[in-house]
Parts: sequence; C-alpha cells; structure tokens
Amino acid sequence: MALPLRIKSRWNKDHDHSLDEIAGALAFISWRLAQSKAINLHGEDFVYENDLQRMAVITEYLIFQLQIIDRLARQELEINDEDRQKLIVATAKKQADIIQDNSVDLFGEGDYVHPFFDLINRRAAEYAEYRYTDDGPSYPFLRHLGYEIQQIMGESQENRWVIDQVMDKDGPELDRKIAPAMRDLFE
Repeated sequence: MALPLRIKSRWNKDHDHSLDEIAGALAFISWRLAQSKAINLHGEDFVYENDLQRMAVITEYLIFQLQIIDRLARQELEINDEDRQKLIVATAKKQADIIQDNSVDLFGEGDYVHPFFDLINRRAAEYAEYRYTDDGPSYPFLRHLGYEIQQIMGESQENRWVIDQVMDKDGPELDRKIAPAMRDLFE
C-alpha cells in the first residue's frame, strides 16, 4: 500500500511569482510524484530489473505530467500561448536538471539531458493525439502512458499487469495531484 505523499503547492509570500519560479516548483512536484509512483509500482509487487529501468519509468511519469501541465495551461489558465510555451520549456528544463543530477549519481557521468528532450519531443507528438478534458486524461491518453511503462517493464509474469496499474491508478492519481498543484501555484 502506498504511503500518502504530501505535496506543498502554495507559496509562502504574497507576491507574484515568475513563470520560471512556477516552472521550478512544477518540476520538483512532478519529480516527487513520479518517484512516488515508481516506488509504488515496486510496492505493488512489480519488479524492476535495475535502476536504469526504474529511471525510465520515472521519466515516462514526468513526461505524462508535463503533457497535463501543457493541457491545463492551454485550457484553464489565463496565460497567452507565448507564456504557456515558456512555462512548458522551463518546466522541462528543470525536470531535465533533476534527471541529470540523479542519473549522474546512479549511473556516472554522461549526458542525460539530450535523450530526455528527445523523448519529450517524441511523446509530445504521440500524446497530441489524445484528449484532456475537465475530467482529466482520456482513456487513450492513460493507455499510452500504461503502454510505454509496460514496454519498459517487460511482460514477465510479475509485470504483465503493470499497464492496468498505471491506467487505473497511477495515471489518474498523477492527474489528481499535479492539476490542483498547478492551479495553486498560479493563484
């Protein structure tokens, strides 16, 4: 059973925050949520072969949340397209910094940023086909996340149902956490 993850998404001070500050907070929150979901998969008896596989799952969760942030910025927030793009790029850059730091700690020196951006670009084109409504990500949107994580985890006996876990629980819960956090950060 997953432990509750407390996410702080309200500012302490009453002043306007820049898009870069908001992006930094969103990147940190999305990292914490992605990491929590990766840990939760293990707690649900799904098996990682190694840390590289676990980081790939975290990366998919990050990109999924980035897509949600983009959709929310477009559909709900009163920001123009230029600022929306700045927010998404800044959030992705901050996520990339987190991935770089953690990957160097786990795997040693290397460039982990460019592969992350390449994957963001591929996934953005794929997720563009799927709808996001007031109720959250559509079934195909969630299925795509589940499919990508299934590809990473493999279809061993232990992992054959990971797609169901991701689609039914993890994906919707990520949406339920990142969407209000983003709204709070813009208040």
